[in-house]
This record gives sequence, structure tokens and C-alpha cells, in this order.
Amino acid sequence: MEEVKRIPYGVSDFIAVVEQNQYYVDKTMYLPLLEEQPSNLFLIRPRRFGKSLFLNMLRAYYDSSQKEKFQKRFGNLWIGKNPTPLQGKYQVLFLDFSKAGAGMENLEANFNLYCCRQLDGFMATYEDAYPKRIVEDFYASASAADKLNMIEIEAGREGYPLYLIIDEYDNFTNVVLNERGNDVYHAITHTSGFYREIFKKFKGMFERIFMMGISPVTLDDLTSGFNIGWNISTNYRFNMMLGFSENDVREMLQYYKDAGQLKGDIDTMIMDMKPWYDNYCFAEESLERDPKMFNCDMVFYYLRNYINLGKPPKEMIAPNTRTDYNKMKKLIRLDHLDGDRKSVLRKIAEEGYVVTNLVTSFSADRITEPEMFPSLLFYYGMLTITATRGERLVLSIPNNNVRKQYFEYLLEDYQLENKEYINLNNLRDLFYDMSYEGKWREALEFIAHAYKDNSSVRSMIEGERNIQGFFTAYLSVNAYYLIAPEVELNHGFCDMFLMPDLQRYNNVAHSYILELKYLPIKENDEKAGNQWQEAVEQIHRYAEASRVRQLVQGTQLHCIVMQFCGWELKRMEEV
Repeated sequence: MEEVKRIPYGVSDFIAVVEQNQYYVDKTMYLPLLEEQPSNLFLIRPRRFGKSLFLNMLRAYYDSSQKEKFQKRFGNLWIGKNPTPLQGKYQVLFLDFSKAGAGMENLEANFNLYCCRQLDGFMATYEDAYPKRIVEDFYASASAADKLNMIEIEAGREGYPLYLIIDEYDNFTNVVLNERGNDVYHAITHTSGFYREIFKKFKGMFERIFMMGISPVTLDDLTSGFNIGWNISTNYRFNMMLGFSENDVREMLQYYKDAGQLKGDIDTMIMDMKPWYDNYCFAEESLERDPKMFNCDMVFYYLRNYINLGKPPKEMIAPNTRTDYNKMKKLIRLDHLDGDRKSVLRKIAEEGYVVTNLVTSFSADRITEPEMFPSLLFYYGMLTITATRGERLVLSIPNNNVRKQYFEYLLEDYQLENKEYINLNNLRDLFYDMSYEGKWREALEFIAHAYKDNSSVRSMIEGERNIQGFFTAYLSVNAYYLIAPEVELNHGFCDMFLMPDLQRYNNVAHSYILELKYLPIKENDEKAGNQWQEAVEQIHRYAEASRVRQLVQGTQLHCIVMQFCGWELKRMEEV
């Protein structure tokens, strides 16, 4: 009986996956399509989408030193039955710039040391193909540039085709930009900077180049003045090359169910995962052509927890996602956002989308521009393509996993602005009472008072939208609900729907629709009364929507209207 395949959560080594009986979602059918493209390719995807595993597969397929192991590693995959003429043809240099540490004082020496070690590994693999004197000189050299020159000359003389694969091509420079600032970054990526110089050597030396990263920033800075890569990041043909389709996820769950390791209904599991991990689209042409994509690592995280515990993970967001978010937050300098970019971020968090032109290439000195900001968020997986509006794209928050990160940003921002620290543990206790006992007034009054006490919010009040953003941020601390602003119900959009998360907290007994209304301080009582009546009619209409019964899942629904006059809560009732 065949041993059940292990779940490769966090594993990026293709050879380890296929040789150590781990589950692999076949992506090899994209290899012929990649070969049809220009020779130097560049693709960016968010973290945790299987980039490193794909590049490791690419290396194993094209590496001439591994040619004899092709059938063992690829025989059961699509490409094993449909090999291309380029299989096993190349001497492959593999570089992972996330391992070229940028934290040391001497950046150039540190980078050179990493490249030298990788080049020495290259020579150790292929040294039988090179003259002995060249091999000796190669190992004796302490210069990565010199080593590359020797390979280029000798490989060219002997007719050896070379393939360069670079993973995390922008990691080194992202760290430099974050830790050392734009001046140091500019010095290494422009004119005669050492990072730019090494990329110059790549051009013309390698028959094929494939680079992957998470943003286009470094490429734009490196390639001004010469062309090194053809960007396929938003090409619809490769929209599904990384990530999992729903069919991929369904087949995986069925495999483990058939193996007796997974209990439960597969459709229920997929419906549980979709709001958290699905809905990524990387090409406009794929909107009507392809299914949306799941984040790979998040699916493995969920599956591993379900197999181990017999139920979904209590926390739907894997811990490594938080680490990725912190890295992203540093790179885009959220700690030093100017007002325009801060308003863009708040608008996205509060409304869930932004209409913009997607910029495919921009330099580091432009990432502070507000019009570039949505594009940067797109490449980091914080936004995805959901629709078109004329010539522009609608970029939306893809799922709850990402939405929680936006809410956490808002929460951090409001906490920093608040003149009085808000004790979130006290708030969590109130949310428990709200969720299980229906005691909603105390929790909502707590947030309303915090809003009033927040002097920064008071000074920049923008009406109802600002109140909604503040409430969304603090309600996101509530673990018992999925917080959904602007849910469409009966041809309208309710301000906030607190939907019970019964997969993780099956005893939650109450759900809520909130309607938040704002009046400037100077408005009179008559207008306040008319606005209140309008809000009551709206929320009743929302509650009657056919979707509501499905969303509340048998819990008691409360319809709460809150009316603010300026920054003060004027009236709050269940209607």
C-alpha cells in the first residue's frame, strides 16, 4: 500500500517534494509555454505563492547534471509525458538573493561573498567540462565578476548553453532600501553600482534567464538604459502558473480524504477557505477566462491543521503571514506615510477597493507617490484585479486574510493617534458578551467613547466614512465575527455586517447589522430625526434581504442604528 504523501507546508525544494513523497500540484505544463517566450523572463508574485518551488522545479528540469534523473523526478508529471527538446540541456546557475544578507556593514563584500559561494557550487557541479587550469584559477579568485567572466569565456568557447535562475531577485535591494535608505539603494543599483554591474554581466552571457521577486521596483532601477527581462507578471497565459485553483484544492482534499486522513465534507472546507485564501487574479484578461487563485501556503496551513485537529485552524491566518506583512509594511514605509498615501490606505481599508491604472514598472524613488501606491499593494498581494472601469482597473482587497491586515494597520494607526491608550483586552471581554450573550451596548459604547476621545480623528473628521473606518478597526479585534463593511443587501450597502464565524466558534448566538449615521454639529433636531428614520428604513430593508438568513447561520440578528453628531454618539438603538 502506497504511503500517504506528506503536506509540503513551507517546503520550496522540488527534489525533496518529489523524492520524499510529498504532495505536489503539477505546474510543469507551463514549461513549453515559457520556452515560447523571449529568452529573459521576469515574473513577480506575492509571498507564499510557490515561487521558490517553481524555480526549483525549473532548475531540476533544465540542469544537464540532473538529466539522468528526469524519469524519476518528472515521470508522473505532465512534462514527463511531454518533454521538450531543452530538457537537461543547460548548465544552470541558481541564485537566491534572499540569502545575500544586507545587514552587514560592507554591502558589496557581503554580496560578492554570496555570489562567489554560489559560483563555486556551480563549478563543483560542472568542473569536468572545464579545463583544469581554468578550474584552478576559478577557485583561486575572490571576485564574483571575475568568476562570471571565466565561465562566460570558457562556456562560449566550448558551446555550453547557460541558464540563470534568480529567486527573490529584489530581496537584497528591498532590505537595503528599508535599512539603509534611498541614497545607499541608489548607489548600488545605478551608474556603476555593484548590484547593477553584476546584472550587466548577466546580459548576453546566459542563453536563458528567469527571475522572480515580489515587486518591480528593483528591475526598473536596474534596467534603465538596457533591457534584461521580458515581464510576464500580468500576462494572462501565466495567471494560473503559481497558486492553486479551486480544482487543485478540491483534488488535494479528495486525495487526503480517500487516504483516510481527512474527515469532513470537502465542499464545506472549500467554502470555509475561499473567503480567507482565494480570489487572486493577476491579469485583466483573466477576469472572465480563469478561475480565481488560492494562496498555496495558506491552503497547506489549513489542511495540515484540519488533519491534525479534525477541524479548521482556530486562527485562519498563518503566523508567517504576519511576518510577511511586517516586511511589506517596512518596505512601503508605512511608518512615514504622507497624508495622501495614508488616505489611500484608509480608503482601501474602509471601502475595500480602489479604481486606478496598474503601473507595471516604477523606480524606488517613486514608491512614495500616492498614484503608485495601489500598484505596489497589488504586487504585494494586498490588492487584486476584480473588475474594469473603462480604461482603468478595479483593485480590491482579495480576501479576509488580507482584509485583517488592513484592519490591523488602521488599528495601529488609531492607537498611535489616540491620546489615551485603548485597552484591547477589555474590549475583547466585551466582544465575548456581545457574541454569546447579545450584550452589544457596552462594546459599541466603548468604541464610541474611544472615537470621541481621539483628538486626531476629531481634528480631521470626514463624516460617516471616518466613523466607519474607526469602528471597523476596533471591531476587527473581535475574533467571533467576520467583519464585512459595505455588504450589498437588497440593492443597497449596509455599513457593517458582523457575520458569526461558526466554523471556529460554533456557540456564537448573535449577529449584527450596524448602520452608522453622521451629522455635523450645527445640524438641527429636525434633520437628525429625518436621518434617523431613513436609517431605520434602510436597516430593515437590509435585514429582509434573502442573503441575510444564510449569513447569520441561525443566530439571532440584531439591527443597530448609531447616530453621531460631530464626534459624539447622539443616539443608539436596536430597531
